[in-house]
Amino acid sequence: MDRRFFCLAAMASATLPTRAAAYPDKPVRVISAYAAGGGPDVQLRQAGPALGAALGQPIVVENKVGAAGVLAAQYVAQQPPDGYTLLMGSNTHLIQKVLQPSLKFDPIADFAPIGNLAASPTVLVVSAESPWKSVAELVAAMKARTGSANYSSGGLGTSAHLAGATLVSLAGLKVTHIPLKGSVEIPLSLLRGDTQFAFPVAGTGVPQVAAGKLRALAVTSRKRLPQLPEVPTLQEALGGNELAVQESWFGLWAPAATPSPVRDSVFSALRRTVADPAVRSAFEAAGNEATTLGDSPQAFSDFVRSEQRKWTEIVRLTGVTINT
Repeated sequence: MDRRFFCLAAMASATLPTRAAAYPDKPVRVISAYAAGGGPDVQLRQAGPALGAALGQPIVVENKVGAAGVLAAQYVAQQPPDGYTLLMGSNTHLIQKVLQPSLKFDPIADFAPIGNLAASPTVLVVSAESPWKSVAELVAAMKARTGSANYSSGGLGTSAHLAGATLVSLAGLKVTHIPLKGSVEIPLSLLRGDTQFAFPVAGTGVPQVAAGKLRALAVTSRKRLPQLPEVPTLQEALGGNELAVQESWFGLWAPAATPSPVRDSVFSALRRTVADPAVRSAFEAAGNEATTLGDSPQAFSDFVRSEQRKWTEIVRLTGVTINT
């Protein structure tokens, strides 16, 4: 071969761009802000194998619990926008930013929502050993125990906190909010008698009701849950007030600069996951609906923005502050 031709060929090949590896070519981490054993964390782990199969790489779930989801969000926001570290984002993250504008993360500016995994209401529960069998009975009892009654949640600004504050506001109660380290602690708090009622998400509450440990008095969905057909909605129990309709959701968010092709790949895998019969059955058994809440990452992003406006209004109307 002519030496000059060889040198030119070598130089040309050296300047050709290296083809990027197809995404994903290694395991994908999903950071869960929920305690292990809590409803949303359980659903994420149930869906993990199907999501990994759809993506072609294993899903590794890591728990970073604290500050009602803020620690997990701040961590993921600082990770490389390559699709290999995702956040299990939820309406709780929107609520936290409304309550704490100075937080060092912005759920709208710092993240690119990809798609949802499940949505569910919260469930008003009391200990199965308690005497209260309806919202009216609970409200009457709490009014009679002014200053000595408590309700619990998995943390300040969580869906459970907002639902409890809504009931307190609409029913005119004077009870104390007790924020716990995570939703998984709510049942124990009720069983010990430390708190009298709570609003865990359905994924946490329904299994405890089914096991006979807790009693459900209402659900915050617009319609009754198929898993609890005899349990009224909170809206029914409170005379039709629209503020009583509150549903939680959780899905996958990526750091803001994550490329669209990567987001599209994850969304496609999510669609296959929520359509999986085994995943749907597992979610529904816990009172959740497997849903992407949109037909594209952009549609889900638009949904997240609309939810920010809604929860801002709920926070304003209930008067909840981070010090409540």
